[in-house]
Amino acid sequence: MSMIEPSSSESTGAAGEPVIRVRGLRKHYGAKVAVDGIHLSVDAGEIVGLLGPNGAGKTTTILMLLGLTEATSGSIEVCGFDPMHNPLEVKRTVAYLPDSVGFYDQLSARENLRYIGRLAGIASNELEARMDEALERVRLSAVARNRVGTFSRGMQQRLGIAEVLIKRARVAILDEPTNGLDPQSTYELLEMIRTLKSDGIAVLLSSHILDRVQAVCDRVALFHQGRIELEGSVESLAAQVLGASHGVHVQSSADAPVAQCLTEIAGVKSVVTDGPGLFRVLAESDVRDLIARTLVARDLPVLRLDRIEPSLDEIYRRHFAGAQHEQA
Repeated sequence: MSMIEPSSSESTGAAGEPVIRVRGLRKHYGAKVAVDGIHLSVDAGEIVGLLGPNGAGKTTTILMLLGLTEATSGSIEVCGFDPMHNPLEVKRTVAYLPDSVGFYDQLSARENLRYIGRLAGIASNELEARMDEALERVRLSAVARNRVGTFSRGMQQRLGIAEVLIKRARVAILDEPTNGLDPQSTYELLEMIRTLKSDGIAVLLSSHILDRVQAVCDRVALFHQGRIELEGSVESLAAQVLGASHGVHVQSSADAPVAQCLTEIAGVKSVVTDGPGLFRVLAESDVRDLIARTLVARDLPVLRLDRIEPSLDEIYRRHFAGAQHEQA
């Protein structure tokens, strides 16, 4: 069950409707190429991760989407508007949560949200109701009258999600939202981000920490040197790069017989020994039932049989290791 319930209000957009379209986007700073001809489309109610190391082009792409820097070439549409020619229309439909959240420390959480809501043109009576609902969803109601300067970074990031909610944004762009958060705060924030799907909000989630955010994204775009090198669901990328989309941890008190048995199972692409009696299996499909039946039929003990989520970090490293090998 989700940690917070989605709003009962109407969706801000129809699922499956593209709200971001980027075609051949380039950005040059003199001789330096920051973004090199990327293509990207994001639907309403979809969470797409812009992932990759610092300096890969993610933040520059975000700045162009917001109309804060001009593209050298290519085209951008955000909710049907060109950010450079229609910046106000884009700002009305997009909520942006930067790496350093820009709230006023001396104001309370409610005062900050009230100020933001008035700038967005929300009527006072409607604004108060939206604030109540948003603060409840991000679990800040009890501290809503406290100064934001007393908030932890995690609480400030949750207040940023409340800003997305009161604006009824169609697009939320979150730049490194989990930076500086402990594991529990990271988990809570990502769960809150996940619920934005139910409001029909398209989410762009930028991060250089690949595995931390992979579970919340429907698709990921892996940036490298200004280009999107890989794009798709984590499972599709695992199949493309690793040659298999499903992983299984197997533990047994038997060793060599189990290793041999696992390699003979249909659909298994590779078996890696992680320690005595510990095996990591990569396969084309979920083969846990087949592994269990096969080992039991051969009277081999099974102590553990767990699914492994494909690792974006491993996909990224394997892809670029392969690319460098081909160039060598």
